[in-house]
Amino acid sequence: MGKVVLALLASLVGYLLLWPVDITPQLWQPPQPPAAEGIYAPNTALNAAERRFAEIGHGGEAVAIDPQGLLYTGLLDGRLMRLDPATGLSQELVNTGGRPLGLKFAPDGRLLIADALKGLLAWDGSQVQVLADQFQGAPLRFADDLAISKAGLVYFSDASTRFGIDEVMAEAFEHAPNGRVLAYDLNTGQLREVLGGLYFANGVALSAEEDFLLVNETTRYRIRRLWLQGPQAGKDEVLIENLPGFPDNITLSPRGSYWVALYGPRSPMLDELLPRPFLRTMAWRLPAALQPHPPRIARVLELDAQGKVLRSLEGHGPDVYAPITSALEWEGHLWLGSLSDAGLGYWPLPDVAP
Repeated sequence: MGKVVLALLASLVGYLLLWPVDITPQLWQPPQPPAAEGIYAPNTALNAAERRFAEIGHGGEAVAIDPQGLLYTGLLDGRLMRLDPATGLSQELVNTGGRPLGLKFAPDGRLLIADALKGLLAWDGSQVQVLADQFQGAPLRFADDLAISKAGLVYFSDASTRFGIDEVMAEAFEHAPNGRVLAYDLNTGQLREVLGGLYFANGVALSAEEDFLLVNETTRYRIRRLWLQGPQAGKDEVLIENLPGFPDNITLSPRGSYWVALYGPRSPMLDELLPRPFLRTMAWRLPAALQPHPPRIARVLELDAQGKVLRSLEGHGPDVYAPITSALEWEGHLWLGSLSDAGLGYWPLPDVAP
């Protein structure tokens, strides 16, 4: 019996040390997480968020709103939905056959979609058109979010050039600069890269004056700024770093501030593994249930244009709408999206008049 146990233990050790893996972990020393005090003091503000349109299904990652106040979101099964907050009615518009994530209306009225499986798409009210599904001969692996200028330039994130949406944990464990932001010109059909070398490029947002672009680097806990106009045009810099969680989508508010959804808080286990690539390789060989995952917590930050945190909103408990992947301000409230929860979240802003 002892020999059998030893043989099993030797096999387990051999597996953890030698079994081939599809990631090449990179070394990074994360900063100590910010203290849960001051602006980051724990709260339960988002416990009051209502869950609406739960009957449509799960995975309304992002929300777009048309001039009539109708909501649009894409679901886990590929459906693009239109929702009427006044009547509570919902309508399936089309199924992209992929995984629609970011949504924005173009100047010509088309709804553009960053689809993780299909690339950059456009829905014209009747059919879906593929605008871009490859770049320089290679397929887009993970179109994630988008922002559109008044002139028709679509900035969208390609979260990873190596891993797709079903391999998010592989991207997190590898922790390499596989992400980028691309720009598609609606007028010419040209596609180019505007910023590369990003660590899980996620949410993107233009400033109110369109002089800079913000992009979330989810696995680096930070937001980068790329200057598009002025004396610093072409330069990129860190707007804010050492966030208390994984930044997902980012949206511009009517006041010129930015709402940043945090998918979840930082994982102490992952932070311990990030400076240790060899141990991260071993951990990747473990069953998914034993790998580090952030707890299910609702979290949204509001930042000003200089990267100062203006407020931090949290929600806790089994019934809270979470994890939150987007927050869109509209007429005095936030519409919240989630990568996996049902329907949308709705939270009235207590100190912002409609």
